[in-house]
Amino acid sequence: MGTKFMGTKGVSPGFHQITRHDGIFKEQVHDAYKTKGKLPEPAVCPQCSAVFHEGRWQWCQVPVNAHRETCPACHRIHDHYPAGFLTLQGPFFLAHREEIMHLVRNEGEREQAEHPLKRIMAVEEEDGTTLVTTTDIHLARRIGEAIHHAYQGNLDFHYNPEESLLRLSWEH
Repeated sequence: MGTKFMGTKGVSPGFHQITRHDGIFKEQVHDAYKTKGKLPEPAVCPQCSAVFHEGRWQWCQVPVNAHRETCPACHRIHDHYPAGFLTLQGPFFLAHREEIMHLVRNEGEREQAEHPLKRIMAVEEEDGTTLVTTTDIHLARRIGEAIHHAYQGNLDFHYNPEESLLRLSWEH
């Protein structure tokens, strides 16, 4: 019946058996900025006023008796430790910098309006290159893909799973 889809020893193909007797599994990615354990609800970030409610950070009315807890985005900003790095460069970029940076800001504002933990941290200029840093790898990817979709050029990704960092480079 179901055995024709199973590999050796009753394990589905593409999967491997995990043998642990203590019930603990080794974490594959360690993110120091991911909330450890369950936060008391409701909680409010004293820096940005995001509210942890129903298991996630969101923008909503701050409850009167909310616990104070710094959100992961504010923690990253305070520590100057971005999760996403987007480098923008090239002659086309320099010629259209203002327009492209307008797109960067719009994408950042759109994401932050829905997801409090996705924010642009900083925009730095040096020798014709612009570096945009973000609190979230998905925001950096979204901005990079939006620029690539609008202007083509070359978009390269480098993801480091051990540190949960994404580096993108767009050149045109």
